[in-house]
Amino acid sequence: MNALPAPSELPPEWWRLPAEALCSALRTSPQGLGEDDAHARLEAHGPNRLQGAAPRRLLVEIARRLGSPLVLVLIVAGAASLATGEGMSAWIIGSIVVLSIVIDRIQEQRAESAAARLASQVALTARVLRDGQERSVPVERIVPGDIVRLAAGAQVPADGVLLRASDLFVQQAALTGESFPVEKKPAAGAAASIEDAPWVVFMGSSVISGNAVMLACRTGPSAEIGQIAHLVAADRGELAMEHDLRRFGNFILRVAVFLVLFVVVVGGFLHRPWLETLLFALALAVGITPELLPMVVTVSLARGAQRLAREQVIVKRMAAIHNLGSMDVLCTDKTGTLTEARIALTRQVDVSGQDSAGVLENVFLNSHFESGLRTPLEDAVLAHGGVDVSAWRKLDEVPFDFERRRVSVLVEGPAGRRLSVKGAARDVLALCEQFEQEGRAQPWTPQVRAQAQATLQQLESGGLRVLGVAWKPVPDSVVNAGIADEAGLVFSGFAAFVDPPKADAAAALRDLHAKGVQVKVVTGDSELVARHVWEALGMPVKGILLGSEIATMDDRALAWRVQRANLFCRVDPVQKNRIIRALRARGHVVGYLGDGINDAPALHSADVGISVDTAADAARAAADLILLRPSLAVLSAAVSEGRRTFANTRKYILLGTSSSFGNMASMAAAAVLLPFLPMLPVQILLNNLLYDLVSTTLPLDRVEAREVARPQHWDMELVRRFMLVIGPVSSLFDLLTFWVLLQGLAATPAQFQSGWFIESLATQVLAVFVIRTHGPALGSRPHPALAWTALAVLAFAAVLPLTPLGAWFGLLVLPWGFYAAMAGMTVAYLVLLEAVKRRFHAHAQRRRATTAVLRRA
Repeated sequence: MNALPAPSELPPEWWRLPAEALCSALRTSPQGLGEDDAHARLEAHGPNRLQGAAPRRLLVEIARRLGSPLVLVLIVAGAASLATGEGMSAWIIGSIVVLSIVIDRIQEQRAESAAARLASQVALTARVLRDGQERSVPVERIVPGDIVRLAAGAQVPADGVLLRASDLFVQQAALTGESFPVEKKPAAGAAASIEDAPWVVFMGSSVISGNAVMLACRTGPSAEIGQIAHLVAADRGELAMEHDLRRFGNFILRVAVFLVLFVVVVGGFLHRPWLETLLFALALAVGITPELLPMVVTVSLARGAQRLAREQVIVKRMAAIHNLGSMDVLCTDKTGTLTEARIALTRQVDVSGQDSAGVLENVFLNSHFESGLRTPLEDAVLAHGGVDVSAWRKLDEVPFDFERRRVSVLVEGPAGRRLSVKGAARDVLALCEQFEQEGRAQPWTPQVRAQAQATLQQLESGGLRVLGVAWKPVPDSVVNAGIADEAGLVFSGFAAFVDPPKADAAAALRDLHAKGVQVKVVTGDSELVARHVWEALGMPVKGILLGSEIATMDDRALAWRVQRANLFCRVDPVQKNRIIRALRARGHVVGYLGDGINDAPALHSADVGISVDTAADAARAAADLILLRPSLAVLSAAVSEGRRTFANTRKYILLGTSSSFGNMASMAAAAVLLPFLPMLPVQILLNNLLYDLVSTTLPLDRVEAREVARPQHWDMELVRRFMLVIGPVSSLFDLLTFWVLLQGLAATPAQFQSGWFIESLATQVLAVFVIRTHGPALGSRPHPALAWTALAVLAFAAVLPLTPLGAWFGLLVLPWGFYAAMAGMTVAYLVLLEAVKRRFHAHAQRRRATTAVLRRA
């Protein structure tokens, strides 16, 4: 076999070559490649995917984590301990760093692998000719020289030229910026650039209507869009969650630096040994650092993705889980989500509402010969049957597009040639100059037009979806049809379809409403149909906004109106996208559920793009989440899971900052008040390591009902306030412990250090059970893993002084009276902590309610 040409070996202006020359250069034919040949080309050219972020090597991954502000504190402390001969301290700090990095990396790898496995279930495919047979292959396996069949709803898998095409319209805005679909034809001609060449199709563009056969010429990074993709893949920038977590890490770093400087300055002022003081200060900095935060976030997201998979939801982008928990507005299409999507043709009537065989014949001819975007309406017409088309043949077609909202087919039959048109009822009516009555064309009169409008309103008010059907005779000399021919039509009548509401939709809507999610319907259907379905589901209509109204509004006016409407009707794809952006501009976290090509822009603009596994390629590619079952009930369960994931991540932050801040502040104060160190550096580090073991189980914890009842939002200001309110409660009982140890037990420095080690660890660990819930601690059961880990850590700390290992850490056996006093103080601490926590959350709830009122205003 001759050496295969790489894509780069094609001439720079390969698109100017005739199709025959390109087939020869790529050593292929219209019958396609052989499977062995395709496999060899895949090995030579690589997978057909855009350049993503390059996989990081292990050392690069480690370096990235070591650069975290939270980990830098640990590294400095460990290096100082090692340099001063404090091997045990250095060992503990090293263990904390390794624990943080290894667990985080393992969990991240598991999450990535799980996401990849799930995403493979909805991988895009293409129809190609291999060994002369048409077969479906993953888009990633398309190679230069493949012969690919395109149909409406598919994505173009590579850059290439058309060999054949019929009424092909594609949306290539992602590459060229063109707002509207463009027609593509195989005939070569003059073109100034590749973007202007009508015979060239581009990777990533969407087929709106028609069908074609293309020769794939450039794949993956060599495609036109691939030249741009590496710029996007290089650095996506920070997401909102990452930005907030980085800000929080910098805040903790500043607090840690302040503690270190404070203790060192005070130690110098009191003429204490500088080395001992420095190590103590660094240990304090380690103690206040929530170094396991990245791991907890990763584990929470991974568990959330796995749980969502069990709920029949595939997560394509892990960060979308947090946005799902924050979502407070869901925009959804009507068909297939609120309704069964089992559409049936039930009525074919003329302008007066009488059954008409002419309407059935015209709508059937149009649907039978249409080659473009096939919808459930066409399927319903063909399933209805009743028309013999054997004597008819198709001559040409004006395919459907989302601006005209109609499709026309030029056909020839026993009655001669005619242009058969169907589409949005009011749009078709506006194009008609006559109407059909008893098989003959009659001129319109105002009375007949009014009668047609009344018939249409009656059908739509009954919840039926209605298409207008029209036709006109054309001379035998006409062989092509265009948009200009869609004028002077004869109105045949209306084709009415029924799509009953889903049995579970009403309950799902009520559930979403109870969870604080507003549901808004965004549909191309009429307002009468949308209102009928919405009210049939028991939902109140708060306001209706039509596409014609949106077209006259600027963005500021639209942002005001979208707040007050929950039905958006007769909207086109551009208007759908504007609705999503307007809601986001009002501060909402917006989800969008759609499955069509026209939904792709809105899916991309939404905070959470949601589609279904049967959706068009373009919709699935733009979505963050894929529902394996198109149901709002599934989505309602997914919202709860997103909030659970969000809550457990926030729970770790609140726990780690509040209790740690209180204990570390107490130690800093004790360093000033006491003539000796209140705790040895190695004891502080051991305390922190044991507490971290408890923290690793937080992603598994149960979440109370109130945390999934309302949308959750990142609020780092709340975290800081929580730390500054709850931390002093811990410090208060630390000071009480100081008094008991010094006055009640007359403890020596070593006994004091041992006693406070046990007390501080006990209060931190037991505070987990209080802070983990907004409500009463005794009324919320923790996950067994969390409970047993906490109890095991407490038991270990209590018996450690009794073992030889305790002596390594400077821990002594204490009198039983201390344990009794500590038990009493700990109970009092937990009672006060519970009261302060509940008061804090009640105040925070009032603040949120006030903010929500102001935002709505």
